[in-house]
Amino acid sequence: MTQSELLTTAAVNSWKLVTSRLDEMIGSLTDADLDQVVAPGRNRVSYLIGHLVSVHDKMFALLGVGERLHPELDAEFLTSPDTHGPSSVSAADLRRLWTEVNTKLTSTMESLRPEQWLEKHTTVSDEDFAKDPQRNRLSVLLSRTNHASFHIGQIRLTR
Repeated sequence: MTQSELLTTAAVNSWKLVTSRLDEMIGSLTDADLDQVVAPGRNRVSYLIGHLVSVHDKMFALLGVGERLHPELDAEFLTSPDTHGPSSVSAADLRRLWTEVNTKLTSTMESLRPEQWLEKHTTVSDEDFAKDPQRNRLSVLLSRTNHASFHIGQIRLTR
């Protein structure tokens, strides 16, 4: 295995580990657990999961590997704060969306070759990428893996 293969495989495996931890966590939560707030005045667990679904869904376009599956979730889970009111997405649908988006995204990630991970992501211009080649797909994967890990910690606060 080349160094590029080792590094990109390690990054994808880290993503898979974090999302599998979230899979287990989400699977163990009751619908009532999803309504718990992380801390007084903060987001509910259901909001955090919906937020992660939206962020991960946006990765298809950001990585340039496909169309988004559920852009309709952005209004509730990305551009608006958690209102602690009724969600437009049921607990069952939230679990289904989590699985759908992450299964497809992970499969797509696994199909990328190491050199493709070092290509620019779609929100950086060619000129800016030439100045800073670290604005690549791999950096997106690493930052989104870290982001998901952060929210795992928040969800664990409710246990």
